[in-house]
Amino acid sequence: MDAFMILVAFILGFLLKQLGLPPLLGFLAAGFVLNGFGVQGGDNLQELADTGVMLLLFSIGLKVRVKSLLKPQIWAVASMHMAVVVAFLGTMVYLLSYTGLSLFSGLGWQISLLIAFALSFSSTVFTVKVLEEKGEMNSKHGQIAIGILILQDFFAVFFLTLSSGKIPSPWAVFLFGLIFLRRPILGLMNRSGHGELLILLGLLIPIAGAQLFESVGMKPDLGALLVGMLLAGHPKTNELAKAILSFKDLLLVGFFLTIGLSGMPSLSTFGVSLLLVLAVPFKIALFYLFLARFKLRARTSTLASLSLVTYSEFGLIIGALAAAKGWLSSEWLIIFALSLSLTFVLASPLNSAAYSIYGMLHVFLRRFETKERLPDDRVVSPGDAEAVVFGMGRLGAAAYENLHHRYGKKVIGLDFDQQTVARHCAKGLNVIQGDATDYDFWERIQLQGSQIKVVMLAMPSFEANVYAAKRIRTITSEGTIAAIVTFDDQIELLKEAGIDLVFNVHKEAGTGFADHVCAQLGKQKL
Repeated sequence: MDAFMILVAFILGFLLKQLGLPPLLGFLAAGFVLNGFGVQGGDNLQELADTGVMLLLFSIGLKVRVKSLLKPQIWAVASMHMAVVVAFLGTMVYLLSYTGLSLFSGLGWQISLLIAFALSFSSTVFTVKVLEEKGEMNSKHGQIAIGILILQDFFAVFFLTLSSGKIPSPWAVFLFGLIFLRRPILGLMNRSGHGELLILLGLLIPIAGAQLFESVGMKPDLGALLVGMLLAGHPKTNELAKAILSFKDLLLVGFFLTIGLSGMPSLSTFGVSLLLVLAVPFKIALFYLFLARFKLRARTSTLASLSLVTYSEFGLIIGALAAAKGWLSSEWLIIFALSLSLTFVLASPLNSAAYSIYGMLHVFLRRFETKERLPDDRVVSPGDAEAVVFGMGRLGAAAYENLHHRYGKKVIGLDFDQQTVARHCAKGLNVIQGDATDYDFWERIQLQGSQIKVVMLAMPSFEANVYAAKRIRTITSEGTIAAIVTFDDQIELLKEAGIDLVFNVHKEAGTGFADHVCAQLGKQKL
């Protein structure tokens, strides 16, 4: 990317952020603006974009629990949703071929189904970016959405392999031997420390995996994803994912730019794109109904469905493939790019307001729930606790230990990550699974007249801490609420939400460290 492209991307990303929208929408708009100036993406930008997607899939793989993909609420929902959407949209596109619209003219039922297949996927890049920004990658709805996206990626790779006419090399069978490399790679990670060696290793592993898969005739992105899944579950993988986070985010700017640079829309292509976007509510409703029928709560089903609201970048690959083979005109590549862009614009405010949307519609949405709940998707209550800690990461766990000395067993910890909860419970801690951003959760908590004296909000998401504080203060004005912050400009917003005490992680850590050392020195002198 040259200086001009970076400048345009920054300006539009900055402007969109001031409006409360994700900067990635600004990067997307920058692509269209640059296209209007006659700027071409070129091979270098495409390579940056491909590397960004590769790192993204690798980071997803690091957090995937393979067993979760075998759950019916993931594999069955992904399969059924795709089948119904392809049938519905394929019929719609085929019927439009009889309307006389030039872009639909001459489309047979096979090509209509191909277009519908391309539109049945959701964007992995957008969904993961939104979940990461909201700190919800490990939430129940986040895990459901990621699982569905991974299965969709597998479907996409299978289709591309068949449509390209290229059969994987016989050497591909030896890829199963990668499982024997798990232990040596993990050993290498442990011995790489915490600095630049770990970062280099975090870049080397997915690139090597991608090139290995490509050398045997398979899609390189699949190699990055599967290598990540191979290493998942080890404590070091979280650190590895954080080490490559900045590189991944930077390179993904190139991905969003390439979408806008794929072509300038005409009035006719824009109209067709709007027509295709009208099918998005159908996709959302279908996801919701399927997830709800598989025993998920209305709230989980709603948030997961809204996370999957977009069309996918896979549509661009389909468009390029179909145009190269002469199945579709080159204008369809622009239609796919524009449809994808419009769903990004639609999905951003929907996901930002997801909790409010559920809050307004929860009575209606609950009608579609089944009577039986999945064990890990039930609403729980803190009972008679006197102190509650939301978020049992390192800070939350330390706060819990301190409160335990004061209140004994009447301290309870809550976290939305099931594995985190299980790890603390194995140590004998009173920790339950709960989500502070869950509307239903707050309806079940009886804080009015309760014995709770202290609530500590130690969640990594600033928005989650604000939301929890507001919900607590609408129920009761009793008790003290304390929360952590990372930046000083967040303090005032937290106090406006009803929080009594604010702890700046960076500043107070140094103060606590000095107090601890001085206290120890005082004891030694005595």
